[in-house]
Amino acid sequence: MRPVLVSFVVLMSMLAGCASPRASFYRLSADPSLTAISTATATRATTRPVIVGPVTVPDLVDRPQIVTRNTDNEVALNEYARWGEPLKSSIADAIAADLAVLLASGKVAPASRAIADPDAWRVRVDIQQFESVPGDAVMIDAQWTVRRFGDESALTGRSMVREPVNGDGWDALVAAHSRALARVSREIAGAIAGSAVR
Repeated sequence: MRPVLVSFVVLMSMLAGCASPRASFYRLSADPSLTAISTATATRATTRPVIVGPVTVPDLVDRPQIVTRNTDNEVALNEYARWGEPLKSSIADAIAADLAVLLASGKVAPASRAIADPDAWRVRVDIQQFESVPGDAVMIDAQWTVRRFGDESALTGRSMVREPVNGDGWDALVAAHSRALARVSREIAGAIAGSAVR
């Protein structure tokens, strides 16, 4: 009986040593440097609600795993570095949080949590490129449109951003994407603030 018990303990120890690493989950966030907005920006704030969404992303990155580019022709999916929510939802949340600061407005929300308002600005963001190169840089190419419900005229723009990754690890990579999205948000906010209809 004793040899069986010893074998069982050894087997359990081996299995514990072979356990797979646990996945880590990440989300995009507002850029903290935006909190120091100028008085000039605040005076140009929109009085209309702003709804962010829909957001689209390329099929390649529309998955739970964080996708990185190794070479021009090779990408990698990391099973242990994952988005904590769908990437398009995380992008909408980050842009909405950035716009709330940039427009000095408490009436900015992603479409998933917004109340329908025919007077609101609707911000659509189509991400054409969402590249991640660990330890180097991230790149975002975003086409965006801002319009009011039922209004055929629109404010449009394209933001192409390259942001360096400051450090190693997934936290640094995700933080770089958050900063890159803040630069996209600045351009969207500028279009809204400069519009004749605020």
